[in-house]
Amino acid sequence: MDPPAAKRSRGCPAGPEERDAGAGAVRGRGRPEALLDLSAKRVAETWAFEQVEERFSRVPEPVQKRIVFWSFPRSEREICMYSSLGYQPPEGEHDARVPFTRGLHLLQSGAVDRVLQVGFHLSGNIRELGGPGEPERLYHVSISFDRCKITSVSCGCDNRDLFYCAHVVALSLYRIRHARQVELRLPISETLSQMNRDQLQKFVQYLISAHHTEVLPTAQRLADEILLLGSEINLVHGAPDPTAGAGIEDANCWHLDEEQIQEQVKQLLSNGGYYGASQQLRSMFCKVREMLRMRDSNGARMLILMTEQFLQDPRLALWRQQGAGMTDKCRQLWDELGALWVCVVLSPHCKPEERVSWLQLLGKWDKLDVCPLEEGNYSFDGPSLQPTVALSPGLEEEEEEEEEAAAAGSRHTVFGRALQAGSLHWSDAHLQRILASDSYGPSLTGTMGSEKPTFDPQGRPLWLGEPFPTACARVDTLRAHGYPRQALRLAGAIINTLRLQRRHQLESYKQQKKELLQKGNTCITNTEGWVGHPLDPIGCLCRALLEACRLEEETLTLYPDSGPEKRKTAYQHVPVPGSPGESYLALALEVALLGLGQQRALPEGLYAQDKVVRSEEQLLSLLEEVELDERLVQVLRKQAGLLLEGGPFSGFGEGLFRESVPMHTCARYLFMALLPHDPDLAYRLALRAMRLPVLETAFPAGEAHPNPLDSIMSNRFPRWFILGHLETRQCELASAMLTAAKGDPKWLHAVLGSIQQNIHSPALLFKLAQDACKTATPASAPPDTTLLGIALELGLQVMRMTLNTMTWRRREMVRWLVSCATEIGPQALMNIMQNWYSLFTPVEAATIVAVTGTTHATLSRLQLDAARREELWACARTLALQCAMKDPQNCALPALTLCEKNRAAFEAAYQIVLDAAAGGLGHAHLFPVARYMEQRGLPLRAYKLATLALAQLSIAFNQDSHPAVNDVLWACSLSHSLGRHELSAIVPLIIRSIHCAPMLSDILRRWTLAAPGLGPLGARRATKPLGADRAPLCQLLDAAVAAYIATSHSRLTHISPRHYGDFIEFLGQARETFLLAPDGHLQFAQFLENLKQTYKGKKKLMLLVRERFG
Repeated sequence: MDPPAAKRSRGCPAGPEERDAGAGAVRGRGRPEALLDLSAKRVAETWAFEQVEERFSRVPEPVQKRIVFWSFPRSEREICMYSSLGYQPPEGEHDARVPFTRGLHLLQSGAVDRVLQVGFHLSGNIRELGGPGEPERLYHVSISFDRCKITSVSCGCDNRDLFYCAHVVALSLYRIRHARQVELRLPISETLSQMNRDQLQKFVQYLISAHHTEVLPTAQRLADEILLLGSEINLVHGAPDPTAGAGIEDANCWHLDEEQIQEQVKQLLSNGGYYGASQQLRSMFCKVREMLRMRDSNGARMLILMTEQFLQDPRLALWRQQGAGMTDKCRQLWDELGALWVCVVLSPHCKPEERVSWLQLLGKWDKLDVCPLEEGNYSFDGPSLQPTVALSPGLEEEEEEEEEAAAAGSRHTVFGRALQAGSLHWSDAHLQRILASDSYGPSLTGTMGSEKPTFDPQGRPLWLGEPFPTACARVDTLRAHGYPRQALRLAGAIINTLRLQRRHQLESYKQQKKELLQKGNTCITNTEGWVGHPLDPIGCLCRALLEACRLEEETLTLYPDSGPEKRKTAYQHVPVPGSPGESYLALALEVALLGLGQQRALPEGLYAQDKVVRSEEQLLSLLEEVELDERLVQVLRKQAGLLLEGGPFSGFGEGLFRESVPMHTCARYLFMALLPHDPDLAYRLALRAMRLPVLETAFPAGEAHPNPLDSIMSNRFPRWFILGHLETRQCELASAMLTAAKGDPKWLHAVLGSIQQNIHSPALLFKLAQDACKTATPASAPPDTTLLGIALELGLQVMRMTLNTMTWRRREMVRWLVSCATEIGPQALMNIMQNWYSLFTPVEAATIVAVTGTTHATLSRLQLDAARREELWACARTLALQCAMKDPQNCALPALTLCEKNRAAFEAAYQIVLDAAAGGLGHAHLFPVARYMEQRGLPLRAYKLATLALAQLSIAFNQDSHPAVNDVLWACSLSHSLGRHELSAIVPLIIRSIHCAPMLSDILRRWTLAAPGLGPLGARRATKPLGADRAPLCQLLDAAVAAYIATSHSRLTHISPRHYGDFIEFLGQARETFLLAPDGHLQFAQFLENLKQTYKGKKKLMLLVRERFG
């Protein structure tokens, strides 16, 4: 394909015909340019100087000078492109890190001098101030150029960087801006040809004298070779001239330091885990696109160098060996690399031999084991764009076809799309006419003699016969290579085709709608989506269309977003030629909604699914930059209506495939955009989009998943890796509708019904309930009772769904529900108390609901009169008693506490405790209730509960740290204070329940001390000390002595030497207890003698016993 005439697009560097910015100063403004200059410009751009010399036997010196003059680059944008990476450095580092800016400062400060142009060679000195205390530095810069491109550079700074240094920039900008002030000479060979023999000899001798230390050995070697008649140098005609420009066969491209590019990419890949490294690599990709847009052959060269380094990344082999996927950042870079190669290979103006060489390289890379595979199950031979599309087969047939395709499919790497693009061409006559004219129509060519239609019924051109992503790749390629007008023309033809296809789809669906809905058939019409596709077809079309509508200053800006605040992109309506009433801006909106609303199956793989979400968000961020006017609102309305009517072709249609990508994110944008203009349509669209079909088929409406507070378990739906994210987006859509519907009961109830039917995650339902409650109760306005009721209803649903799933969030949920019911009023609060069985556990109801619902703060908030307050209290007491009956272990004490102000309720609660104790209520629950009774001034009830607890307690001989020790001591103290009768009754219980000798002796010692206590009627009195040798304590003393004897034997059975000291101390405690008896001294001596005889083999231990006790 012959390259179309290039036109400059907004924000792009100047084309060849506009490169007169600096050099144009040589002629007065408004004066016509001389024919010599016009001709010299064109020759300087396209012909090597050697070609000029061969074509014409004699070229006049003025003509030579003008050609040499115009051969230097004329656009500062080109210098900028090769001296700035394009990423925005940190704040305050613009000058320090960007050579173009530094070079500009050097030029403006007068640092450039002694500039000389000899033929196609430019040289000069750059003076740069040193740091504090450092002298001024002088750098000599040399630049070679040819056909308006810099072909080599040399600078005394020896800076090794990716692009030109600041000194090269300063000299280049000086030559562009002050072209007339530069001393200009013809190539040195032309000057030498004008000298006679004596002049030449004098020239050479002076040159050698000036630089004898550097050139003398070389000069002598050349002289020897020239004097030798048969030498190689004498066989060559002429001599090299570095100032005469490039030869005819030499490549005409800008200077690019290949070694430095490779080193830079290698270093950035080694730092791949850092955000800055990924950003710089993306900036290098942007630089490649910039070069392609300038039709600079270095774009492909640079991409080759980058690709080779990407493939040499050692992490690729490691990931492959470990069977692990690469990081998301790395995968995104590979995606961009593959997309760029599609643009390069599909170039409309490259030479055939260039394309062949690229395809050979791609084929070699494609076969490498480490070459990453393309993510997702996207086909390489998808359906072509057709004017009609039939409904696809049912789900089972579709799955069978997918399996067959997968079995027959080959290995597809990230370069597969580029290799496939190698078979595409631009020679189709219909395509050429689409690209060539805005007014191409059937009146000019008819139907081109083809079987497929080439125009729609309105006479607008169509582009059929190849897959939609491939057609969009052509648009991206045209835009990338600097053909913006042609890209727009092809984009228009593709959109015309999509419109026609959609019209036929709707007609086909309407004919079969009744049958499909009756059968409940959910077929998928697009097994692969356009949003998230490796070729990003929708994004390509949208960006091409929006770029044509962008308003921005045409100034040289390195950092478009470097101002104090990021400037919002402004767009304007640009008419579409040949389509009255249409604009590119409206087309961009239509295409984006067409892609976002497409019903499509979710691709396979985590990264591919994540890419779908990311692509959706990127498209919507583009749309959010567009300010909607009445014209665009009409487009929104029309597209929303078509999406609702689209059936199985639309993600908003009535028939939805089980594994279709949900529409929540797109619907939220449409809802917010349409709400001010058409609320009815906005709600209908958003409510339709609330569906999440993959969950609808798994769980009936309102039923929770296996782990309700989390997303669906991965083993249930192994392909849906991003289900949690999708559920969150569904919740955000519902929240937006609830907020917008405030004050409108009709839509509030409609939204509530949709939420209850479609959202299956209790955690998200709870968030919605919280958001609704917050929205319904603004600080400076009366509450919205309808919205509050909906918040409460959602909260109740969460309670029911999570009743059997205990999590740390339940307490938060229960407290919130009580506060929400309080906001509504006392009746709502009493309702949840009366229906607590289906909402709360007994513990939650007794300790949170009943308590929180009757606090002083709650009662003050409700502002109830005495009767209503008592009604609420009665409801709470009834709740507490019911909970105590259902779960006495955990709810008895809270019930007693809540009922203590009502005698009848308190007695009922106490009876529940007694009944539970008879039924096996443990000591761990009885002791706290007993202590509570004592605190309430009911010691006899406390004593009774304590005895019931002791009856169920058992403390072994070695359990002196038993958790009930303090409770037992408290019970003994209580019985001691009540009197001798109670003490006598509790002693047998103590003896039966406690077998721990130290504990028994402690109790005995406490009871032998005089202590104040309470009489049977609560009167304070002083109790007399009790004797350990008299009833009732004599039984306890005998039990303690027996426990010490049994414990001693038990410990001696398996005692080790390191425990001898502890045992001696234990015997000391035993002696103190023995001595409480009248004959205790004798009993203890007999006990020791028995030990000595029984364990006489433990000589060391018995020796210690004798030393201590005799």
